[in-house]
Amino acid sequence: MKFFKIIIIVFISLTSSIKADSQKKLINELKEGGKIIFIRHAYAPGNGDPENFDKKDCSTQRNLNNEGIEQSKKIGHFFIKNQIINNEIFTSEWCRCKDTAKYAFDKFKTFDALNSFYQSKFMKNKDKQIKDLKKFIKTWDDDKNLILITHYVVISEMLGVGVNSGEIIVSDKNFSIIDSIEIDY
Repeated sequence: MKFFKIIIIVFISLTSSIKADSQKKLINELKEGGKIIFIRHAYAPGNGDPENFDKKDCSTQRNLNNEGIEQSKKIGHFFIKNQIINNEIFTSEWCRCKDTAKYAFDKFKTFDALNSFYQSKFMKNKDKQIKDLKKFIKTWDDDKNLILITHYVVISEMLGVGVNSGEIIVSDKNFSIIDSIEIDY
C-alpha cells in the first residue's frame, strides 16, 4: 500500500510539471502573436436561449451570472498577467459573449459569423456563418493574436472539439489546435 501511495505522489508531481511546462510554452507562443484564440463565453447558467430571444435585448437572453462575470475577469487577468497584448478581439452579438469580452478585455468588435446556431431558428445561418468565419480567418494577416469569443457550437464546428464555459483554445490559421487553457469560475 505504501508503494502505491508513492507511485501516486510521483505521478501527480510529474503531471503537474508537464502541465506547467505546456502552459509556459503556450504563453510564449501567444506572446509571439499570430495565433487564433477561440474563447467560449464565460459561464451563463442554462441551455440555449428563451423563445422570446432578441439579440438587441439582453433581458431576453441567457446571460452571465456572478460566476461568469468573475470568470471573464480571470480570462482578462490571464492575458494581462502573462503580457499577451496586441490582440484583435471579436465577439458574437449575443450578450453573454459581449459581456465576456467587456469584462475580460474592455474593447471588442462584434462579428455575426460568431453567433450561435444552436437552436433550430438559427440553424439556417450555420453554413454561411462558418464559411464567412473561415474566410475571415484565412484572410486575416496580422502579427496580433485574433481572439474570437463565441459559442460551443461554433468552436465545435471550426475545431472539432467540445469546450467548457470560459475555455480558451489556441489554434493556427489552419485550425490545428496548439493547446487549450481552462479558466475556472
